[in-house]
Amino acid sequence: MIRLENLTKTFSSFTAVNRISLEIKPGEIFGFLGPNGAGKTTTIKMMAGLIKPTAGDVYIKEWNLGTNPQQAKQLCGFIPDRPFLYGKLTGREFLGFMARLYNVAALHIGPRTNHLFEIFEMTEYGDDLIESYSHGMKQRLVMAGSLIHKPAALIVDEPMVGLDPRGSRLVRRLFRELCNAGATVFMSTHTLEIAEEMCDRIGIIQDGQLIAVGTMKELRAASGSQAERLEPIFFRLTGDEAMEKISDSLQL
Repeated sequence: MIRLENLTKTFSSFTAVNRISLEIKPGEIFGFLGPNGAGKTTTIKMMAGLIKPTAGDVYIKEWNLGTNPQQAKQLCGFIPDRPFLYGKLTGREFLGFMARLYNVAALHIGPRTNHLFEIFEMTEYGDDLIESYSHGMKQRLVMAGSLIHKPAALIVDEPMVGLDPRGSRLVRRLFRELCNAGATVFMSTHTLEIAEEMCDRIGIIQDGQLIAVGTMKELRAASGSQAERLEPIFFRLTGDEAMEKISDSLQL
């Protein structure tokens, strides 16, 4: 569903992402982890078409994002970590705007909007101005906007930022239901517990390079760790021995 081939991004003499190759299958929630500055957000932005790679390719299904951007983006939903919203629109107007961007047929926009408001528990706020929404409500609206066209692939940067426990639980369930229906979720997060709980496979990036990819069992084998939790495995793979020891000492 999503394929990266030798994806690379350089800024002057600095290489932010270095020849990443990766394939995420339909029905899979893939977690993308790494320390600050590792290259996660740069990779996400290239996948979403916000910045052009210096080299390499992004494919969404059979479409190359570089040569067929409209076809590739039509298949994707994107949830950024810092979304921009138009405060003077209502939630309903915003979803209508997003639907038209993705060429959703006019007769489907109203029913689809109502369905998403129901899923995200926003029905009573749909005709309120976005500027009156809480941060968590804005995050729910952005997620609804990313799903308005029923994307085959969802690219997410820090999905739980600003959500209360109820909203977080809702999103976890929604992502799994999307994947059960055949969609793909590519999710970047700093929260190791979320990745461990939600993801079928996990990739770890450090200094712009993909240093490990696999299931929890495969990452445990790659790290040589016997730890049950992801946290000490992550610190071992990224070479943070001090944090690995602290993490190990806190395991119950």
